[in-house]
Amino acid sequence: MGILGAGAMGASHAHTLASWVPAARVGAVYDFDGARADQVAAGTGATALGSADELIGSAEVDAIVIASPDPLHAEQVLSCVAAGKPVLCEKPLAADESGSQQILDADDRFAAEHGRRLVQVGFMRRYDPAFVALRAHVAAGAIGTPRVVHCVHRNAVAHPAQTSDMNVTGSMVHELDIVPWLLDDPIAAITVRSPRAASEGVLLDPLVALIELAGGVLCTVEVFVNARYGYDVHCEVVGDHGTARLTPPAGIAVREPGSGVGVSGVQVTGDFVGRFADAYRIELASWVQAARRGVVDGPGARDGHLANVVAAAGVESLHTGARVEVAPFSLAHQ
Repeated sequence: MGILGAGAMGASHAHTLASWVPAARVGAVYDFDGARADQVAAGTGATALGSADELIGSAEVDAIVIASPDPLHAEQVLSCVAAGKPVLCEKPLAADESGSQQILDADDRFAAEHGRRLVQVGFMRRYDPAFVALRAHVAAGAIGTPRVVHCVHRNAVAHPAQTSDMNVTGSMVHELDIVPWLLDDPIAAITVRSPRAASEGVLLDPLVALIELAGGVLCTVEVFVNARYGYDVHCEVVGDHGTARLTPPAGIAVREPGSGVGVSGVQVTGDFVGRFADAYRIELASWVQAARRGVVDGPGARDGHLANVVAAAGVESLHTGARVEVAPFSLAHQ
């Protein structure tokens, strides 16, 4: 494994691979901050290399995890595809839909020529045991036909470089992927608002989105990146006969006739690494095993691009105040 980006996410992935995935060995690390790369490399028995190109081209690296800053994702993923190496790229797949379209096209070409795909996106919530249980419960029809979904996504403190647009493209993008996955129904339109007045230099935070799915389900999403108290993710699906919701850090709670189930206080983690530790372990182990078999069996380039398309519509809505339809939603079932 090669790790591009040795910040909080890259370091966590490197240590998870080294500690929890027997089929993988962390061989190389690169970060613009050489001292940080040295530290992660020393802790995982890897070698710190001098550039991203050197790592991607190294004969000692079979597959690559990209956890670098968002603007670098597209170029680095395209380089991995050109080198014929499986890549797991943290979300978003690219900084904009143009970049993710280029990646999807490159992955399609590689598949046509070589019979396999290379690109997976780090939508780790699909591997979280609680989200998996929630999806299975809803799919089983236990709450009847889903009608409404409520999502909450809060961070303690935003990254210093966070922008209002990134609250959609880099934070809400998780919900833009997980909601269609939960209900097997693509997004058709999105409206995004903030209670803060737009002015230069002011981060529009929190945001509230109304998402319309193709099948008629409505979804509300709150993203609050400066919530102060901790990292907190909620999701509830409301159906004709009951509801099902996450009970972090794992499991679901249901309200159905005769169930009488309630929820008491739950401790909130400080960051996403703690909340989704199990999901990251499962995701990385699954990705490594799939790469060894020559397949991608997790969220791929198409999923990453679709999330970017909806995110772009969300950014447009945030700036214009308008409801924005997502024209290519039908791609989700192709």
